[in-house]
Amino acid sequence: MISLVIPAYNEERALPRLLATVTEATRAYAGSVETIVADNSSTDGTAGVAAAWGARVVPVAKRSIAAARNAGAAAARGEILAFVDADMQIHAGTFGAIDSAMASDRLVGGATGVTLERWSLGLAATFAVLLPVVWLTRFDTGVVFCRRRDFETVGGYDETLRLAEDVSFLMRLRQLGRSRGQRLTRLTKAKAIASTRKFDEHGDWHYFRIFPPALFKLALSGRSALRSIESYWYEPNR
Repeated sequence: MISLVIPAYNEERALPRLLATVTEATRAYAGSVETIVADNSSTDGTAGVAAAWGARVVPVAKRSIAAARNAGAAAARGEILAFVDADMQIHAGTFGAIDSAMASDRLVGGATGVTLERWSLGLAATFAVLLPVVWLTRFDTGVVFCRRRDFETVGGYDETLRLAEDVSFLMRLRQLGRSRGQRLTRLTKAKAIASTRKFDEHGDWHYFRIFPPALFKLALSGRSALRSIESYWYEPNR
């Protein structure tokens, strides 16, 4: 069984779009899939939407993406764990591609990667800046997956981190794999579709406007800059 964990905070609008693609991918897969929505203290109808689509709802009180992912994983029954953000859409071949990858003892886990739901010059520039980092590290986004036993070995997602917990997780997973001669993989033929709602809200060039100054301030002072970066992720306009 593959267990797909979806951390969600106030996602009643975006969730049906994702769950429709999960349903399609589940039908295309010969194996078994369970879908878990880790409801991270939503104040809207997220839990009801998830239940209506047949997903298991796991309430998570601690307001943290890492905590939501970990709680979903703790409730999961599958031998393979997969994680995707609630505002994405997944490829119809996602679960078959994950199954094939995890059948290889040369791989410790990986991610599907993403394409964007819309493009512009600003979005393309942002994508181009980030892509070399993905190539060099093999740390990608989209649907992230690994074996349950390896997730538990590396300690899951670090709940002391309010951001970049996904990068930290992949770093530890890669280290575990290297100790056994395994590597991370990217399933580029089953890319997820990433939402551009942050760009819709802040502008298509906002990465270049917001993050370089914030990272500079973070290097100098720390706390105030960290607060502004956290607000970007934890105080969404929804």
